[in-house]
Amino acid sequence: MASIDCYTLALLVVALVSVPLAAVAGDPDILTDFIVPRSMIGMPPMNITGDFFTHTGFRAAMNMTMPMPPPGTQNFTVTKATMMEFPALNGQSVSYALLKFPSESVNPPHTHPRAAELLLVLNGALSVGFIDTTGKLYTQDLEEGDMFVFPKGLVHYQSNPGQSPAVALSAFGSAAAGTLSVPVTVFGTGVDDGVLAKSFKTDEPTVQKLKCVTVAMN
Repeated sequence: MASIDCYTLALLVVALVSVPLAAVAGDPDILTDFIVPRSMIGMPPMNITGDFFTHTGFRAAMNMTMPMPPPGTQNFTVTKATMMEFPALNGQSVSYALLKFPSESVNPPHTHPRAAELLLVLNGALSVGFIDTTGKLYTQDLEEGDMFVFPKGLVHYQSNPGQSPAVALSAFGSAAAGTLSVPVTVFGTGVDDGVLAKSFKTDEPTVQKLKCVTVAMN
């Protein structure tokens, strides 16, 4: 079999994956106005103030200048506001993520098993796409101010192929949408090389190269 470099192998992962990798679930309804953490249970209601419903975790990320990445690297970054970072979101079925894309960077194919994702481009331009359960790929080039929805549970990606940085804000219909990275889930979780080679109709040395790319990406 002809030799394939690691960068090309990483790109092949996008083409090889055509169906969701996770069961689809959602947030349960709650029977109270909001949920307080266990550490606050028993606290008089008047002691819960607007501070509890405020999250300032995006301040630093929004003000941080993106450095130029070294050639061949893809240092996409994400800053999350889920119920883990913002406890007031628990039970509210909403969350955010701030996505920052240096030039020529990629958010690799992944899924969110518990929510759809609504992406808004704040600055720059992005190329995005998702794959439905029939294996059809839907793509779009987005500019500043454009929005794109990734249906719940489907494999999708975002990339910045240009020379200028890009910033986007993603909203989710879950306080904990979850993220399953396709490269990590397939090649970074210990699935047997022989199983993967047969599944992708390739050989074990190629699978091992893909695994080395996955380790390098993370």
